[in-house]
Amino acid sequence: MNPDPADCRLENSYARLPERFYARVEPVPVPAPVLLAWNGPLAAELGLEELGGDEERLGRLFGGNELPPGAQPIALAYAGHQFGQFVPQLGDGRAVLLGERVDASGRRRDIQLKGSGRTPFSRMGDGKSSLGPVIREYLVSEAMHALGVPTTRALAAVATGERVFREEALPGGVFTRVAASHVRVGTFEYFAARGDADAVRTLADYAIGRHYPDAGEADEPLRAFYRGVVEAQARLVAHWMALGFIHGVMNTDNTAVSGETLDYGPCAFMDEFHYDKVFSSIDRYGRYAYGQQATIAQWNLARLADCLLTAGGDKAAFEEELARFPGLFEDEWLGRMARKLGITTADPDDADLIGDWLAHLQREGLDYTLSFRRLAARVGASDEPRFGEFELRWRERLARQPGTAGEVRALMEAENPLYIPRNHQVERAIRAAIGGDLSVFHELRAVLERPFQEQAGRSAYAEPPAPEERVTRTFCGT
Repeated sequence: MNPDPADCRLENSYARLPERFYARVEPVPVPAPVLLAWNGPLAAELGLEELGGDEERLGRLFGGNELPPGAQPIALAYAGHQFGQFVPQLGDGRAVLLGERVDASGRRRDIQLKGSGRTPFSRMGDGKSSLGPVIREYLVSEAMHALGVPTTRALAAVATGERVFREEALPGGVFTRVAASHVRVGTFEYFAARGDADAVRTLADYAIGRHYPDAGEADEPLRAFYRGVVEAQARLVAHWMALGFIHGVMNTDNTAVSGETLDYGPCAFMDEFHYDKVFSSIDRYGRYAYGQQATIAQWNLARLADCLLTAGGDKAAFEEELARFPGLFEDEWLGRMARKLGITTADPDDADLIGDWLAHLQREGLDYTLSFRRLAARVGASDEPRFGEFELRWRERLARQPGTAGEVRALMEAENPLYIPRNHQVERAIRAAIGGDLSVFHELRAVLERPFQEQAGRSAYAEPPAPEERVTRTFCGT
């Protein structure tokens, strides 16, 4: 039964799991919480819209100074493989799960504060966040949602009125994240590493009930659950790569079993295309480079299978499901890339054509996002090609399928965004916000809400960076 939206009360089904799954905590109050951003449409989905009229109270609620009704704040336990190395205990070191809301569609969704102070999992950290990572995650997660990518969402951003010390003293912030759940591959690893088979089974039952209810009715529920996670990850990573997105830190603790994009630390969208593109300052050897993301997703899924074996899963069955991943990913990626090129029918040579297009982009150092939009403008052209030999082959391919030039152009413009959260624009918004100017953040936020539609007076947001604006490294923010 859905809770009455008018009462704005939270639930917490995760807090009903055994206490070794989490630690009970309280957010650390901050000296002067000020609301910077409130996602009204998302609040309405969650039945929290009536909170939007009181910005002072929103600052207190989502800065950590006041708990929402029904909140049962906890920090979740999890482990994870970080750059391939297993860390047996990570956990929410700077985050607190306040609770859950059942939204207007009947989906249960977590509401979590990030940057809300120390927890038992903080180790040597202060549990705080500076304002930069708050602005980045707000912009990029909402942009991903507008692009149609499964993702966590941004509900609120709050300035704390205190300074957070990293390499320098920076203004502090708290980010409120909404997620289908925060169950990760690393959550399963936490219990499997301890030989706690009962906890792995309990967690699997919880994840099945919350994310893959049909698996609970299957003859082999664990296999059906694993199959669902494999399929969701194949779809997700294919979508990332079709958009030129690089997650940057695909550790198992950042791999949500729900199939949502989780954590936007050193992430980036490519400007000029390159298969080996890396932005993350901590990815020194390119483990999580653009072209490695499908391989890493499969590796992470293998770690999940290892965990489920401890709960009585069948090794051969998991191996069969995991072996499907490359084909699932390839089919999803080729389908998305074909539509981005305006292709509406299947042809055995399409994979080669797509590969030639990407090779052309890489060889010429062309902007990934804008090149698709500029190619769309070439539909129906008969003059000298602007994209070399590839364009001639592409025109010939389009001539072999039904549909008018206008229909093909419309498809390409619907599949290829004009506006993405480009690194230099996000950094510009962060710098301005740190200096006390939120206008850049709010304008970029508005642009990114309609990524496929040309917006008058905002052409600069579609352009790649000038040489002096280029961002070549992104940072985790912790």
